[in-house]
Amino acid sequence: MARRRPPEDLHEYVSFDDPDEDRTWVYDITFLTSPWTCIFGRGCPGVLDAPAPEMVQGCCSYGAHFTGAEDRAHVEAMAERMTDDQWQFKKVARKRGGPIKVTKAGETVSRLVDDACIFLNRPGFANGPGCSLHQAALEAGDRFMDWKPEVCWQVPLRRVDETDPYGHVTSTLREWKRRDWGEGGHEFHWWCTADDGAFEGHQPVYAEMRDEIIEMTGRVPFGMFVDYVEARSASTFLPHPVLRRR
Repeated sequence: MARRRPPEDLHEYVSFDDPDEDRTWVYDITFLTSPWTCIFGRGCPGVLDAPAPEMVQGCCSYGAHFTGAEDRAHVEAMAERMTDDQWQFKKVARKRGGPIKVTKAGETVSRLVDDACIFLNRPGFANGPGCSLHQAALEAGDRFMDWKPEVCWQVPLRRVDETDPYGHVTSTLREWKRRDWGEGGHEFHWWCTADDGAFEGHQPVYAEMRDEIIEMTGRVPFGMFVDYVEARSASTFLPHPVLRRR
């Protein structure tokens, strides 16, 4: 019998029980040890239906979806701290009753201005293109993740929690895939974890996104993951599908 070819999107995972709670952690080793890096403002084609690097929108074209009331209140408080020099559309937000709205479907999202997130400063703005919350956080000497909506600092990481009938939780930390955007994700011309262009970093994702991973999974589980990964030879990890296609 002929040997079957492995699936194209084959990933290696490691799992272990949390020492402090009734939870199993599952980490996507293939992505977390890859050299993926954010290339926003460095040729990122964006997530429209055609490449548009000149627009410098990255994955901000459709606005941010908020995880709940706390996430919304926090971002609104950070928005109040920004000046007109930091946030291009601050006056627009005031006129529209704030930068965040609830859709007819009940989703809490950032408003759009000219077909992109209201928090996104555009090319030609004095402070430069990019997320105004991100820029203002760095100017204040803070971590950008302490100002931005949760989904915006987590991408391209995604944590999925599943609870079995006995209350045990399995939490998986993996790369964000097109399907995680819903049906629209498959219409993107480009998505960074599926394309060669973003896999040009100089350190593995688990090092580059250390703060984000600790925030998403906890310091102790992350430390256990790092201990396991760094005890292995890097040559033994299953390369990311993008790297295997090179």
